[in-house]
Amino acid sequence: MTDGAVTQVADSRARVLVAADKFKGSLTAVQVAERVTAGLRRVVPELEVETLPVADGGDGTVAAAVAAGFERREVTVTGPVGEPVTAAFALRDGTAVVEMAEASGLQLLPPGVFAALTATTYGSGELLAAALDAGARTIVFGVGGSATTDGGAGMLAALGARFLDAAGEPVGPGGAALAQLASADLSGLDPRFADVDLILASDVDNPLTGPKGAPAVYGPQKGASPEDVQTLDAALSHFVTVLEKAIGPKAAECAVAPGAGGAGGIGYGALVGLDASFRPGIELMLDVLGFAPALERATLVITGEGSLDEQTLHGKAPAGVASAARAAGKDVVAVCGRLALPPEALGAAGIRRAYALTDLEPDPAKSMPNAGPLLEETAARLARDFLS
Repeated sequence: MTDGAVTQVADSRARVLVAADKFKGSLTAVQVAERVTAGLRRVVPELEVETLPVADGGDGTVAAAVAAGFERREVTVTGPVGEPVTAAFALRDGTAVVEMAEASGLQLLPPGVFAALTATTYGSGELLAAALDAGARTIVFGVGGSATTDGGAGMLAALGARFLDAAGEPVGPGGAALAQLASADLSGLDPRFADVDLILASDVDNPLTGPKGAPAVYGPQKGASPEDVQTLDAALSHFVTVLEKAIGPKAAECAVAPGAGGAGGIGYGALVGLDASFRPGIELMLDVLGFAPALERATLVITGEGSLDEQTLHGKAPAGVASAARAAGKDVVAVCGRLALPPEALGAAGIRRAYALTDLEPDPAKSMPNAGPLLEETAARLARDFLS
């Protein structure tokens, strides 16, 4: 917990908005909201609490949309290593929230198994097609948590693009196979995208390739060795070159656009092939989830995620929530599994104080399996400081 004086904000009209992301590996965003609410009401039994689980476009985005009232739809698609998987998207009033991790996410691989060179985004294309089939006119495409580094080639192939090798055969799945690409044809892409507003929601603004590109920055998280990173970077660069011959300078322009490197370069595929627009994931998701009216009703906002660290400050959900709340003049406190930010960094982000589960149980091996009860107790401590 950070140091500093506490100004209590509660009175008989106090209303708390719990707008937190998941605690990865321990609790979903919905479970976080439930546990925080239970802990607050231990101390203030009649407290008004509104919950709005949030996500930044990565894994958990569909669940957050469903918690906000969207309808959950399920479809069978191709998983990252070719096996069928059940993936979900969310739909409400012509707006679909599609999460690429549902079809092509790292969590779909067996524990400890990676497929850095061969994992495909083909199923993400199938998931987008399912959203179109369901009548979506606006698609929020959340990208993050991917097992893939194929530049979105698999996704585009599922939607009608053709990527052929020198023998005129389709190239294999995954990023490494793009080194064999001889020709690209995007003319067969699903024409419905011309009439759909496709918005790329990502918490990263990395380019496709280079030292800050998808392979170099995120490849190691997907099991890529240094040699694999070089292979993938060269293959994706070749992908761009071949696309330039097919569609012109747009191919190279999109490769350096914000969001191109999102989720192993699927952002690039969406930008270059599907005319997607890019918005920071948490900013877009707060709009979609109805955060502004909920914020207006609140006197105190509680946000959080599993680890509050330097990454949090660069487009993660708690930073987005705190920024919007500060602009509205509302106090924000945070809960987290572990805290790796000094008080001044929290303050600069608009967070008054942060409470970590490690304050109660310093051993992560013990705190993660017991995150639920620890979070309830943490929320009770927060309520005693701010609401009682």
